Amino acid sequence: MTQTQSVTGAEFLARSLAANGTTHVFFIDAVLRRTLIELGTLGVNRVLGHSEKGVAYMADGYARIAGRPGVCFAQSVGAANLASGLQDAYLGRVPVIAMTGHKQPAMQQRNAYQEIPHLPLFSAVTKFSARVDQAADLPRLMRQAWREAMTGTPRPAHLDLNGLQAEVIETGQVAEDPGPDPAFQLTMPPHRPTASHADIERAAARILQAKRVVLMAGEGAAASGAARELLALGELLAAPIATSLGGRGLVPTRHRLSIGCAGNYAAPPTNQIVHEADLVVFIGCETGDQVTHTWRIPAINTPCVQIDIDPTELGRSYPNTLGLMGDPKATMSALITALGKPARETGFAERAAGIVSAWRESRVAALASSAIPIWPDRLCDEITRALPSDGILVADTGYSGIWSSTLIELNGEGQTYLRAAGSLGWAFPAALGAKCAAPHRKVICWSGDGAIYYHLTELETARRRGIAVVLVINNNSGFGQGWPNIQRQQGNKPGDVSELVRFGPTNFAEVARVFGLRGIRVEDPAQIGPALRDALASDETVVVDVATDIDCRAPEPWLPEGL
Repeated sequence: MTQTQSVTGAEFLARSLAANGTTHVFFIDAVLRRTLIELGTLGVNRVLGHSEKGVAYMADGYARIAGRPGVCFAQSVGAANLASGLQDAYLGRVPVIAMTGHKQPAMQQRNAYQEIPHLPLFSAVTKFSARVDQAADLPRLMRQAWREAMTGTPRPAHLDLNGLQAEVIETGQVAEDPGPDPAFQLTMPPHRPTASHADIERAAARILQAKRVVLMAGEGAAASGAARELLALGELLAAPIATSLGGRGLVPTRHRLSIGCAGNYAAPPTNQIVHEADLVVFIGCETGDQVTHTWRIPAINTPCVQIDIDPTELGRSYPNTLGLMGDPKATMSALITALGKPARETGFAERAAGIVSAWRESRVAALASSAIPIWPDRLCDEITRALPSDGILVADTGYSGIWSSTLIELNGEGQTYLRAAGSLGWAFPAALGAKCAAPHRKVICWSGDGAIYYHLTELETARRRGIAVVLVINNNSGFGQGWPNIQRQQGNKPGDVSELVRFGPTNFAEVARVFGLRGIRVEDPAQIGPALRDALASDETVVVDVATDIDCRAPEPWLPEGL
């Protein structure tokens, strides 16, 4: 029997990542330097960022497109910053592997410089967080971290490596082969379990009894690759299809059954149609406050069927829920078989299509607006026209998420929509990570000026590493979503509230040039299309700085009277 030759921890980590498909790692110096040097010899791209949150967001964007874990590193003193960057990945169901160093056990609980306990920092934003005290434990705990991150509801995992820069683990010996390993080769979705036959039959019976069914798909359906089954189920049931922000673009947004994103970031038609349903089928969609407009859309007593790979999500918010524990794609396929070919009334679907059509008609003038300052509606329309058929659109939270998810159309085939799960400033670093995962696809990032200030320094990263995205800045010199609210709250009180949410003006095209990148300033709506086409043709990051009107209001969600 041939004895396995031992390798150092750095060699094991680097060779395992390279042998199992990781193409990029994102990090802040100084940590895992020996590993990073080894990764360079193996052809893995090492992306040095300018903040721990920034590299966590890059790993997040990478994972969403690659369908495998994004990997990020930080030294001990940066652990708190790295943990804060995992909130979006956790909330967005994204597998990220975060690695930190920690000072050796003999230095713990002794007021060591720059050292606090790390595991409490990561407990709220990971499924799994473990200390790695010796190199021999590294293979076992790496496999567990990968399994935790990828299976069930995908979410981040964390390994806290012994040594300020993880040097104890890097220099220790590992007596295992760092070659291909099934644990590290998992891709989304790693498993496709289906609900039991009896549960599927019960769900089919409940669905067939309903007259007005709405399908609601989320991140889990997107991760499952369930677009075809979602549309087939909608067609079979004559059921309008809504999504969460994380499911946006699963079906063509102009399809006659598509009614948009539901919840508190919704355009008016979506919530109205969901509210009229007598049954809602949630598909890989968490029933949190955002997608349900704080559990009012649908009403809390609405009968539901819920498909999710995580059994703890079934019936979490809606008590009258029949749960199907399984992979959304596989379970919908089984459900379609169980439903057979029912004769369905199409009146509800036709009414829904009419409501959406009327609302679209009401927006035509705004989408074509020639106003100066530019209306964001027009910017949305121009991005719809410019985004390539296989393009990736990455949007920040707040108004960036509302504008982009209500007014930018997606083809439901090759295009992908990624959105922040809550952290302002996420979009630009995440767009860089997405581009690393898909170097041959064009990436457009929608950021407000309030958001881009968070990670503006990553423009230097984009230039240095040659990562080409189109950064569109909706530049209205303030926090547009908060501006009308704070004016209303001010009322007749004396004083100037503009200093609370207004800033600038800043010409980000000029800022881009300071970082050695191209910048295009757009102040006339007729210039938006040509600027986007110019930027998309470039092989480097280009900033398209669009001067917009802060007084424009994004579409607002519908609620029934009295709620």
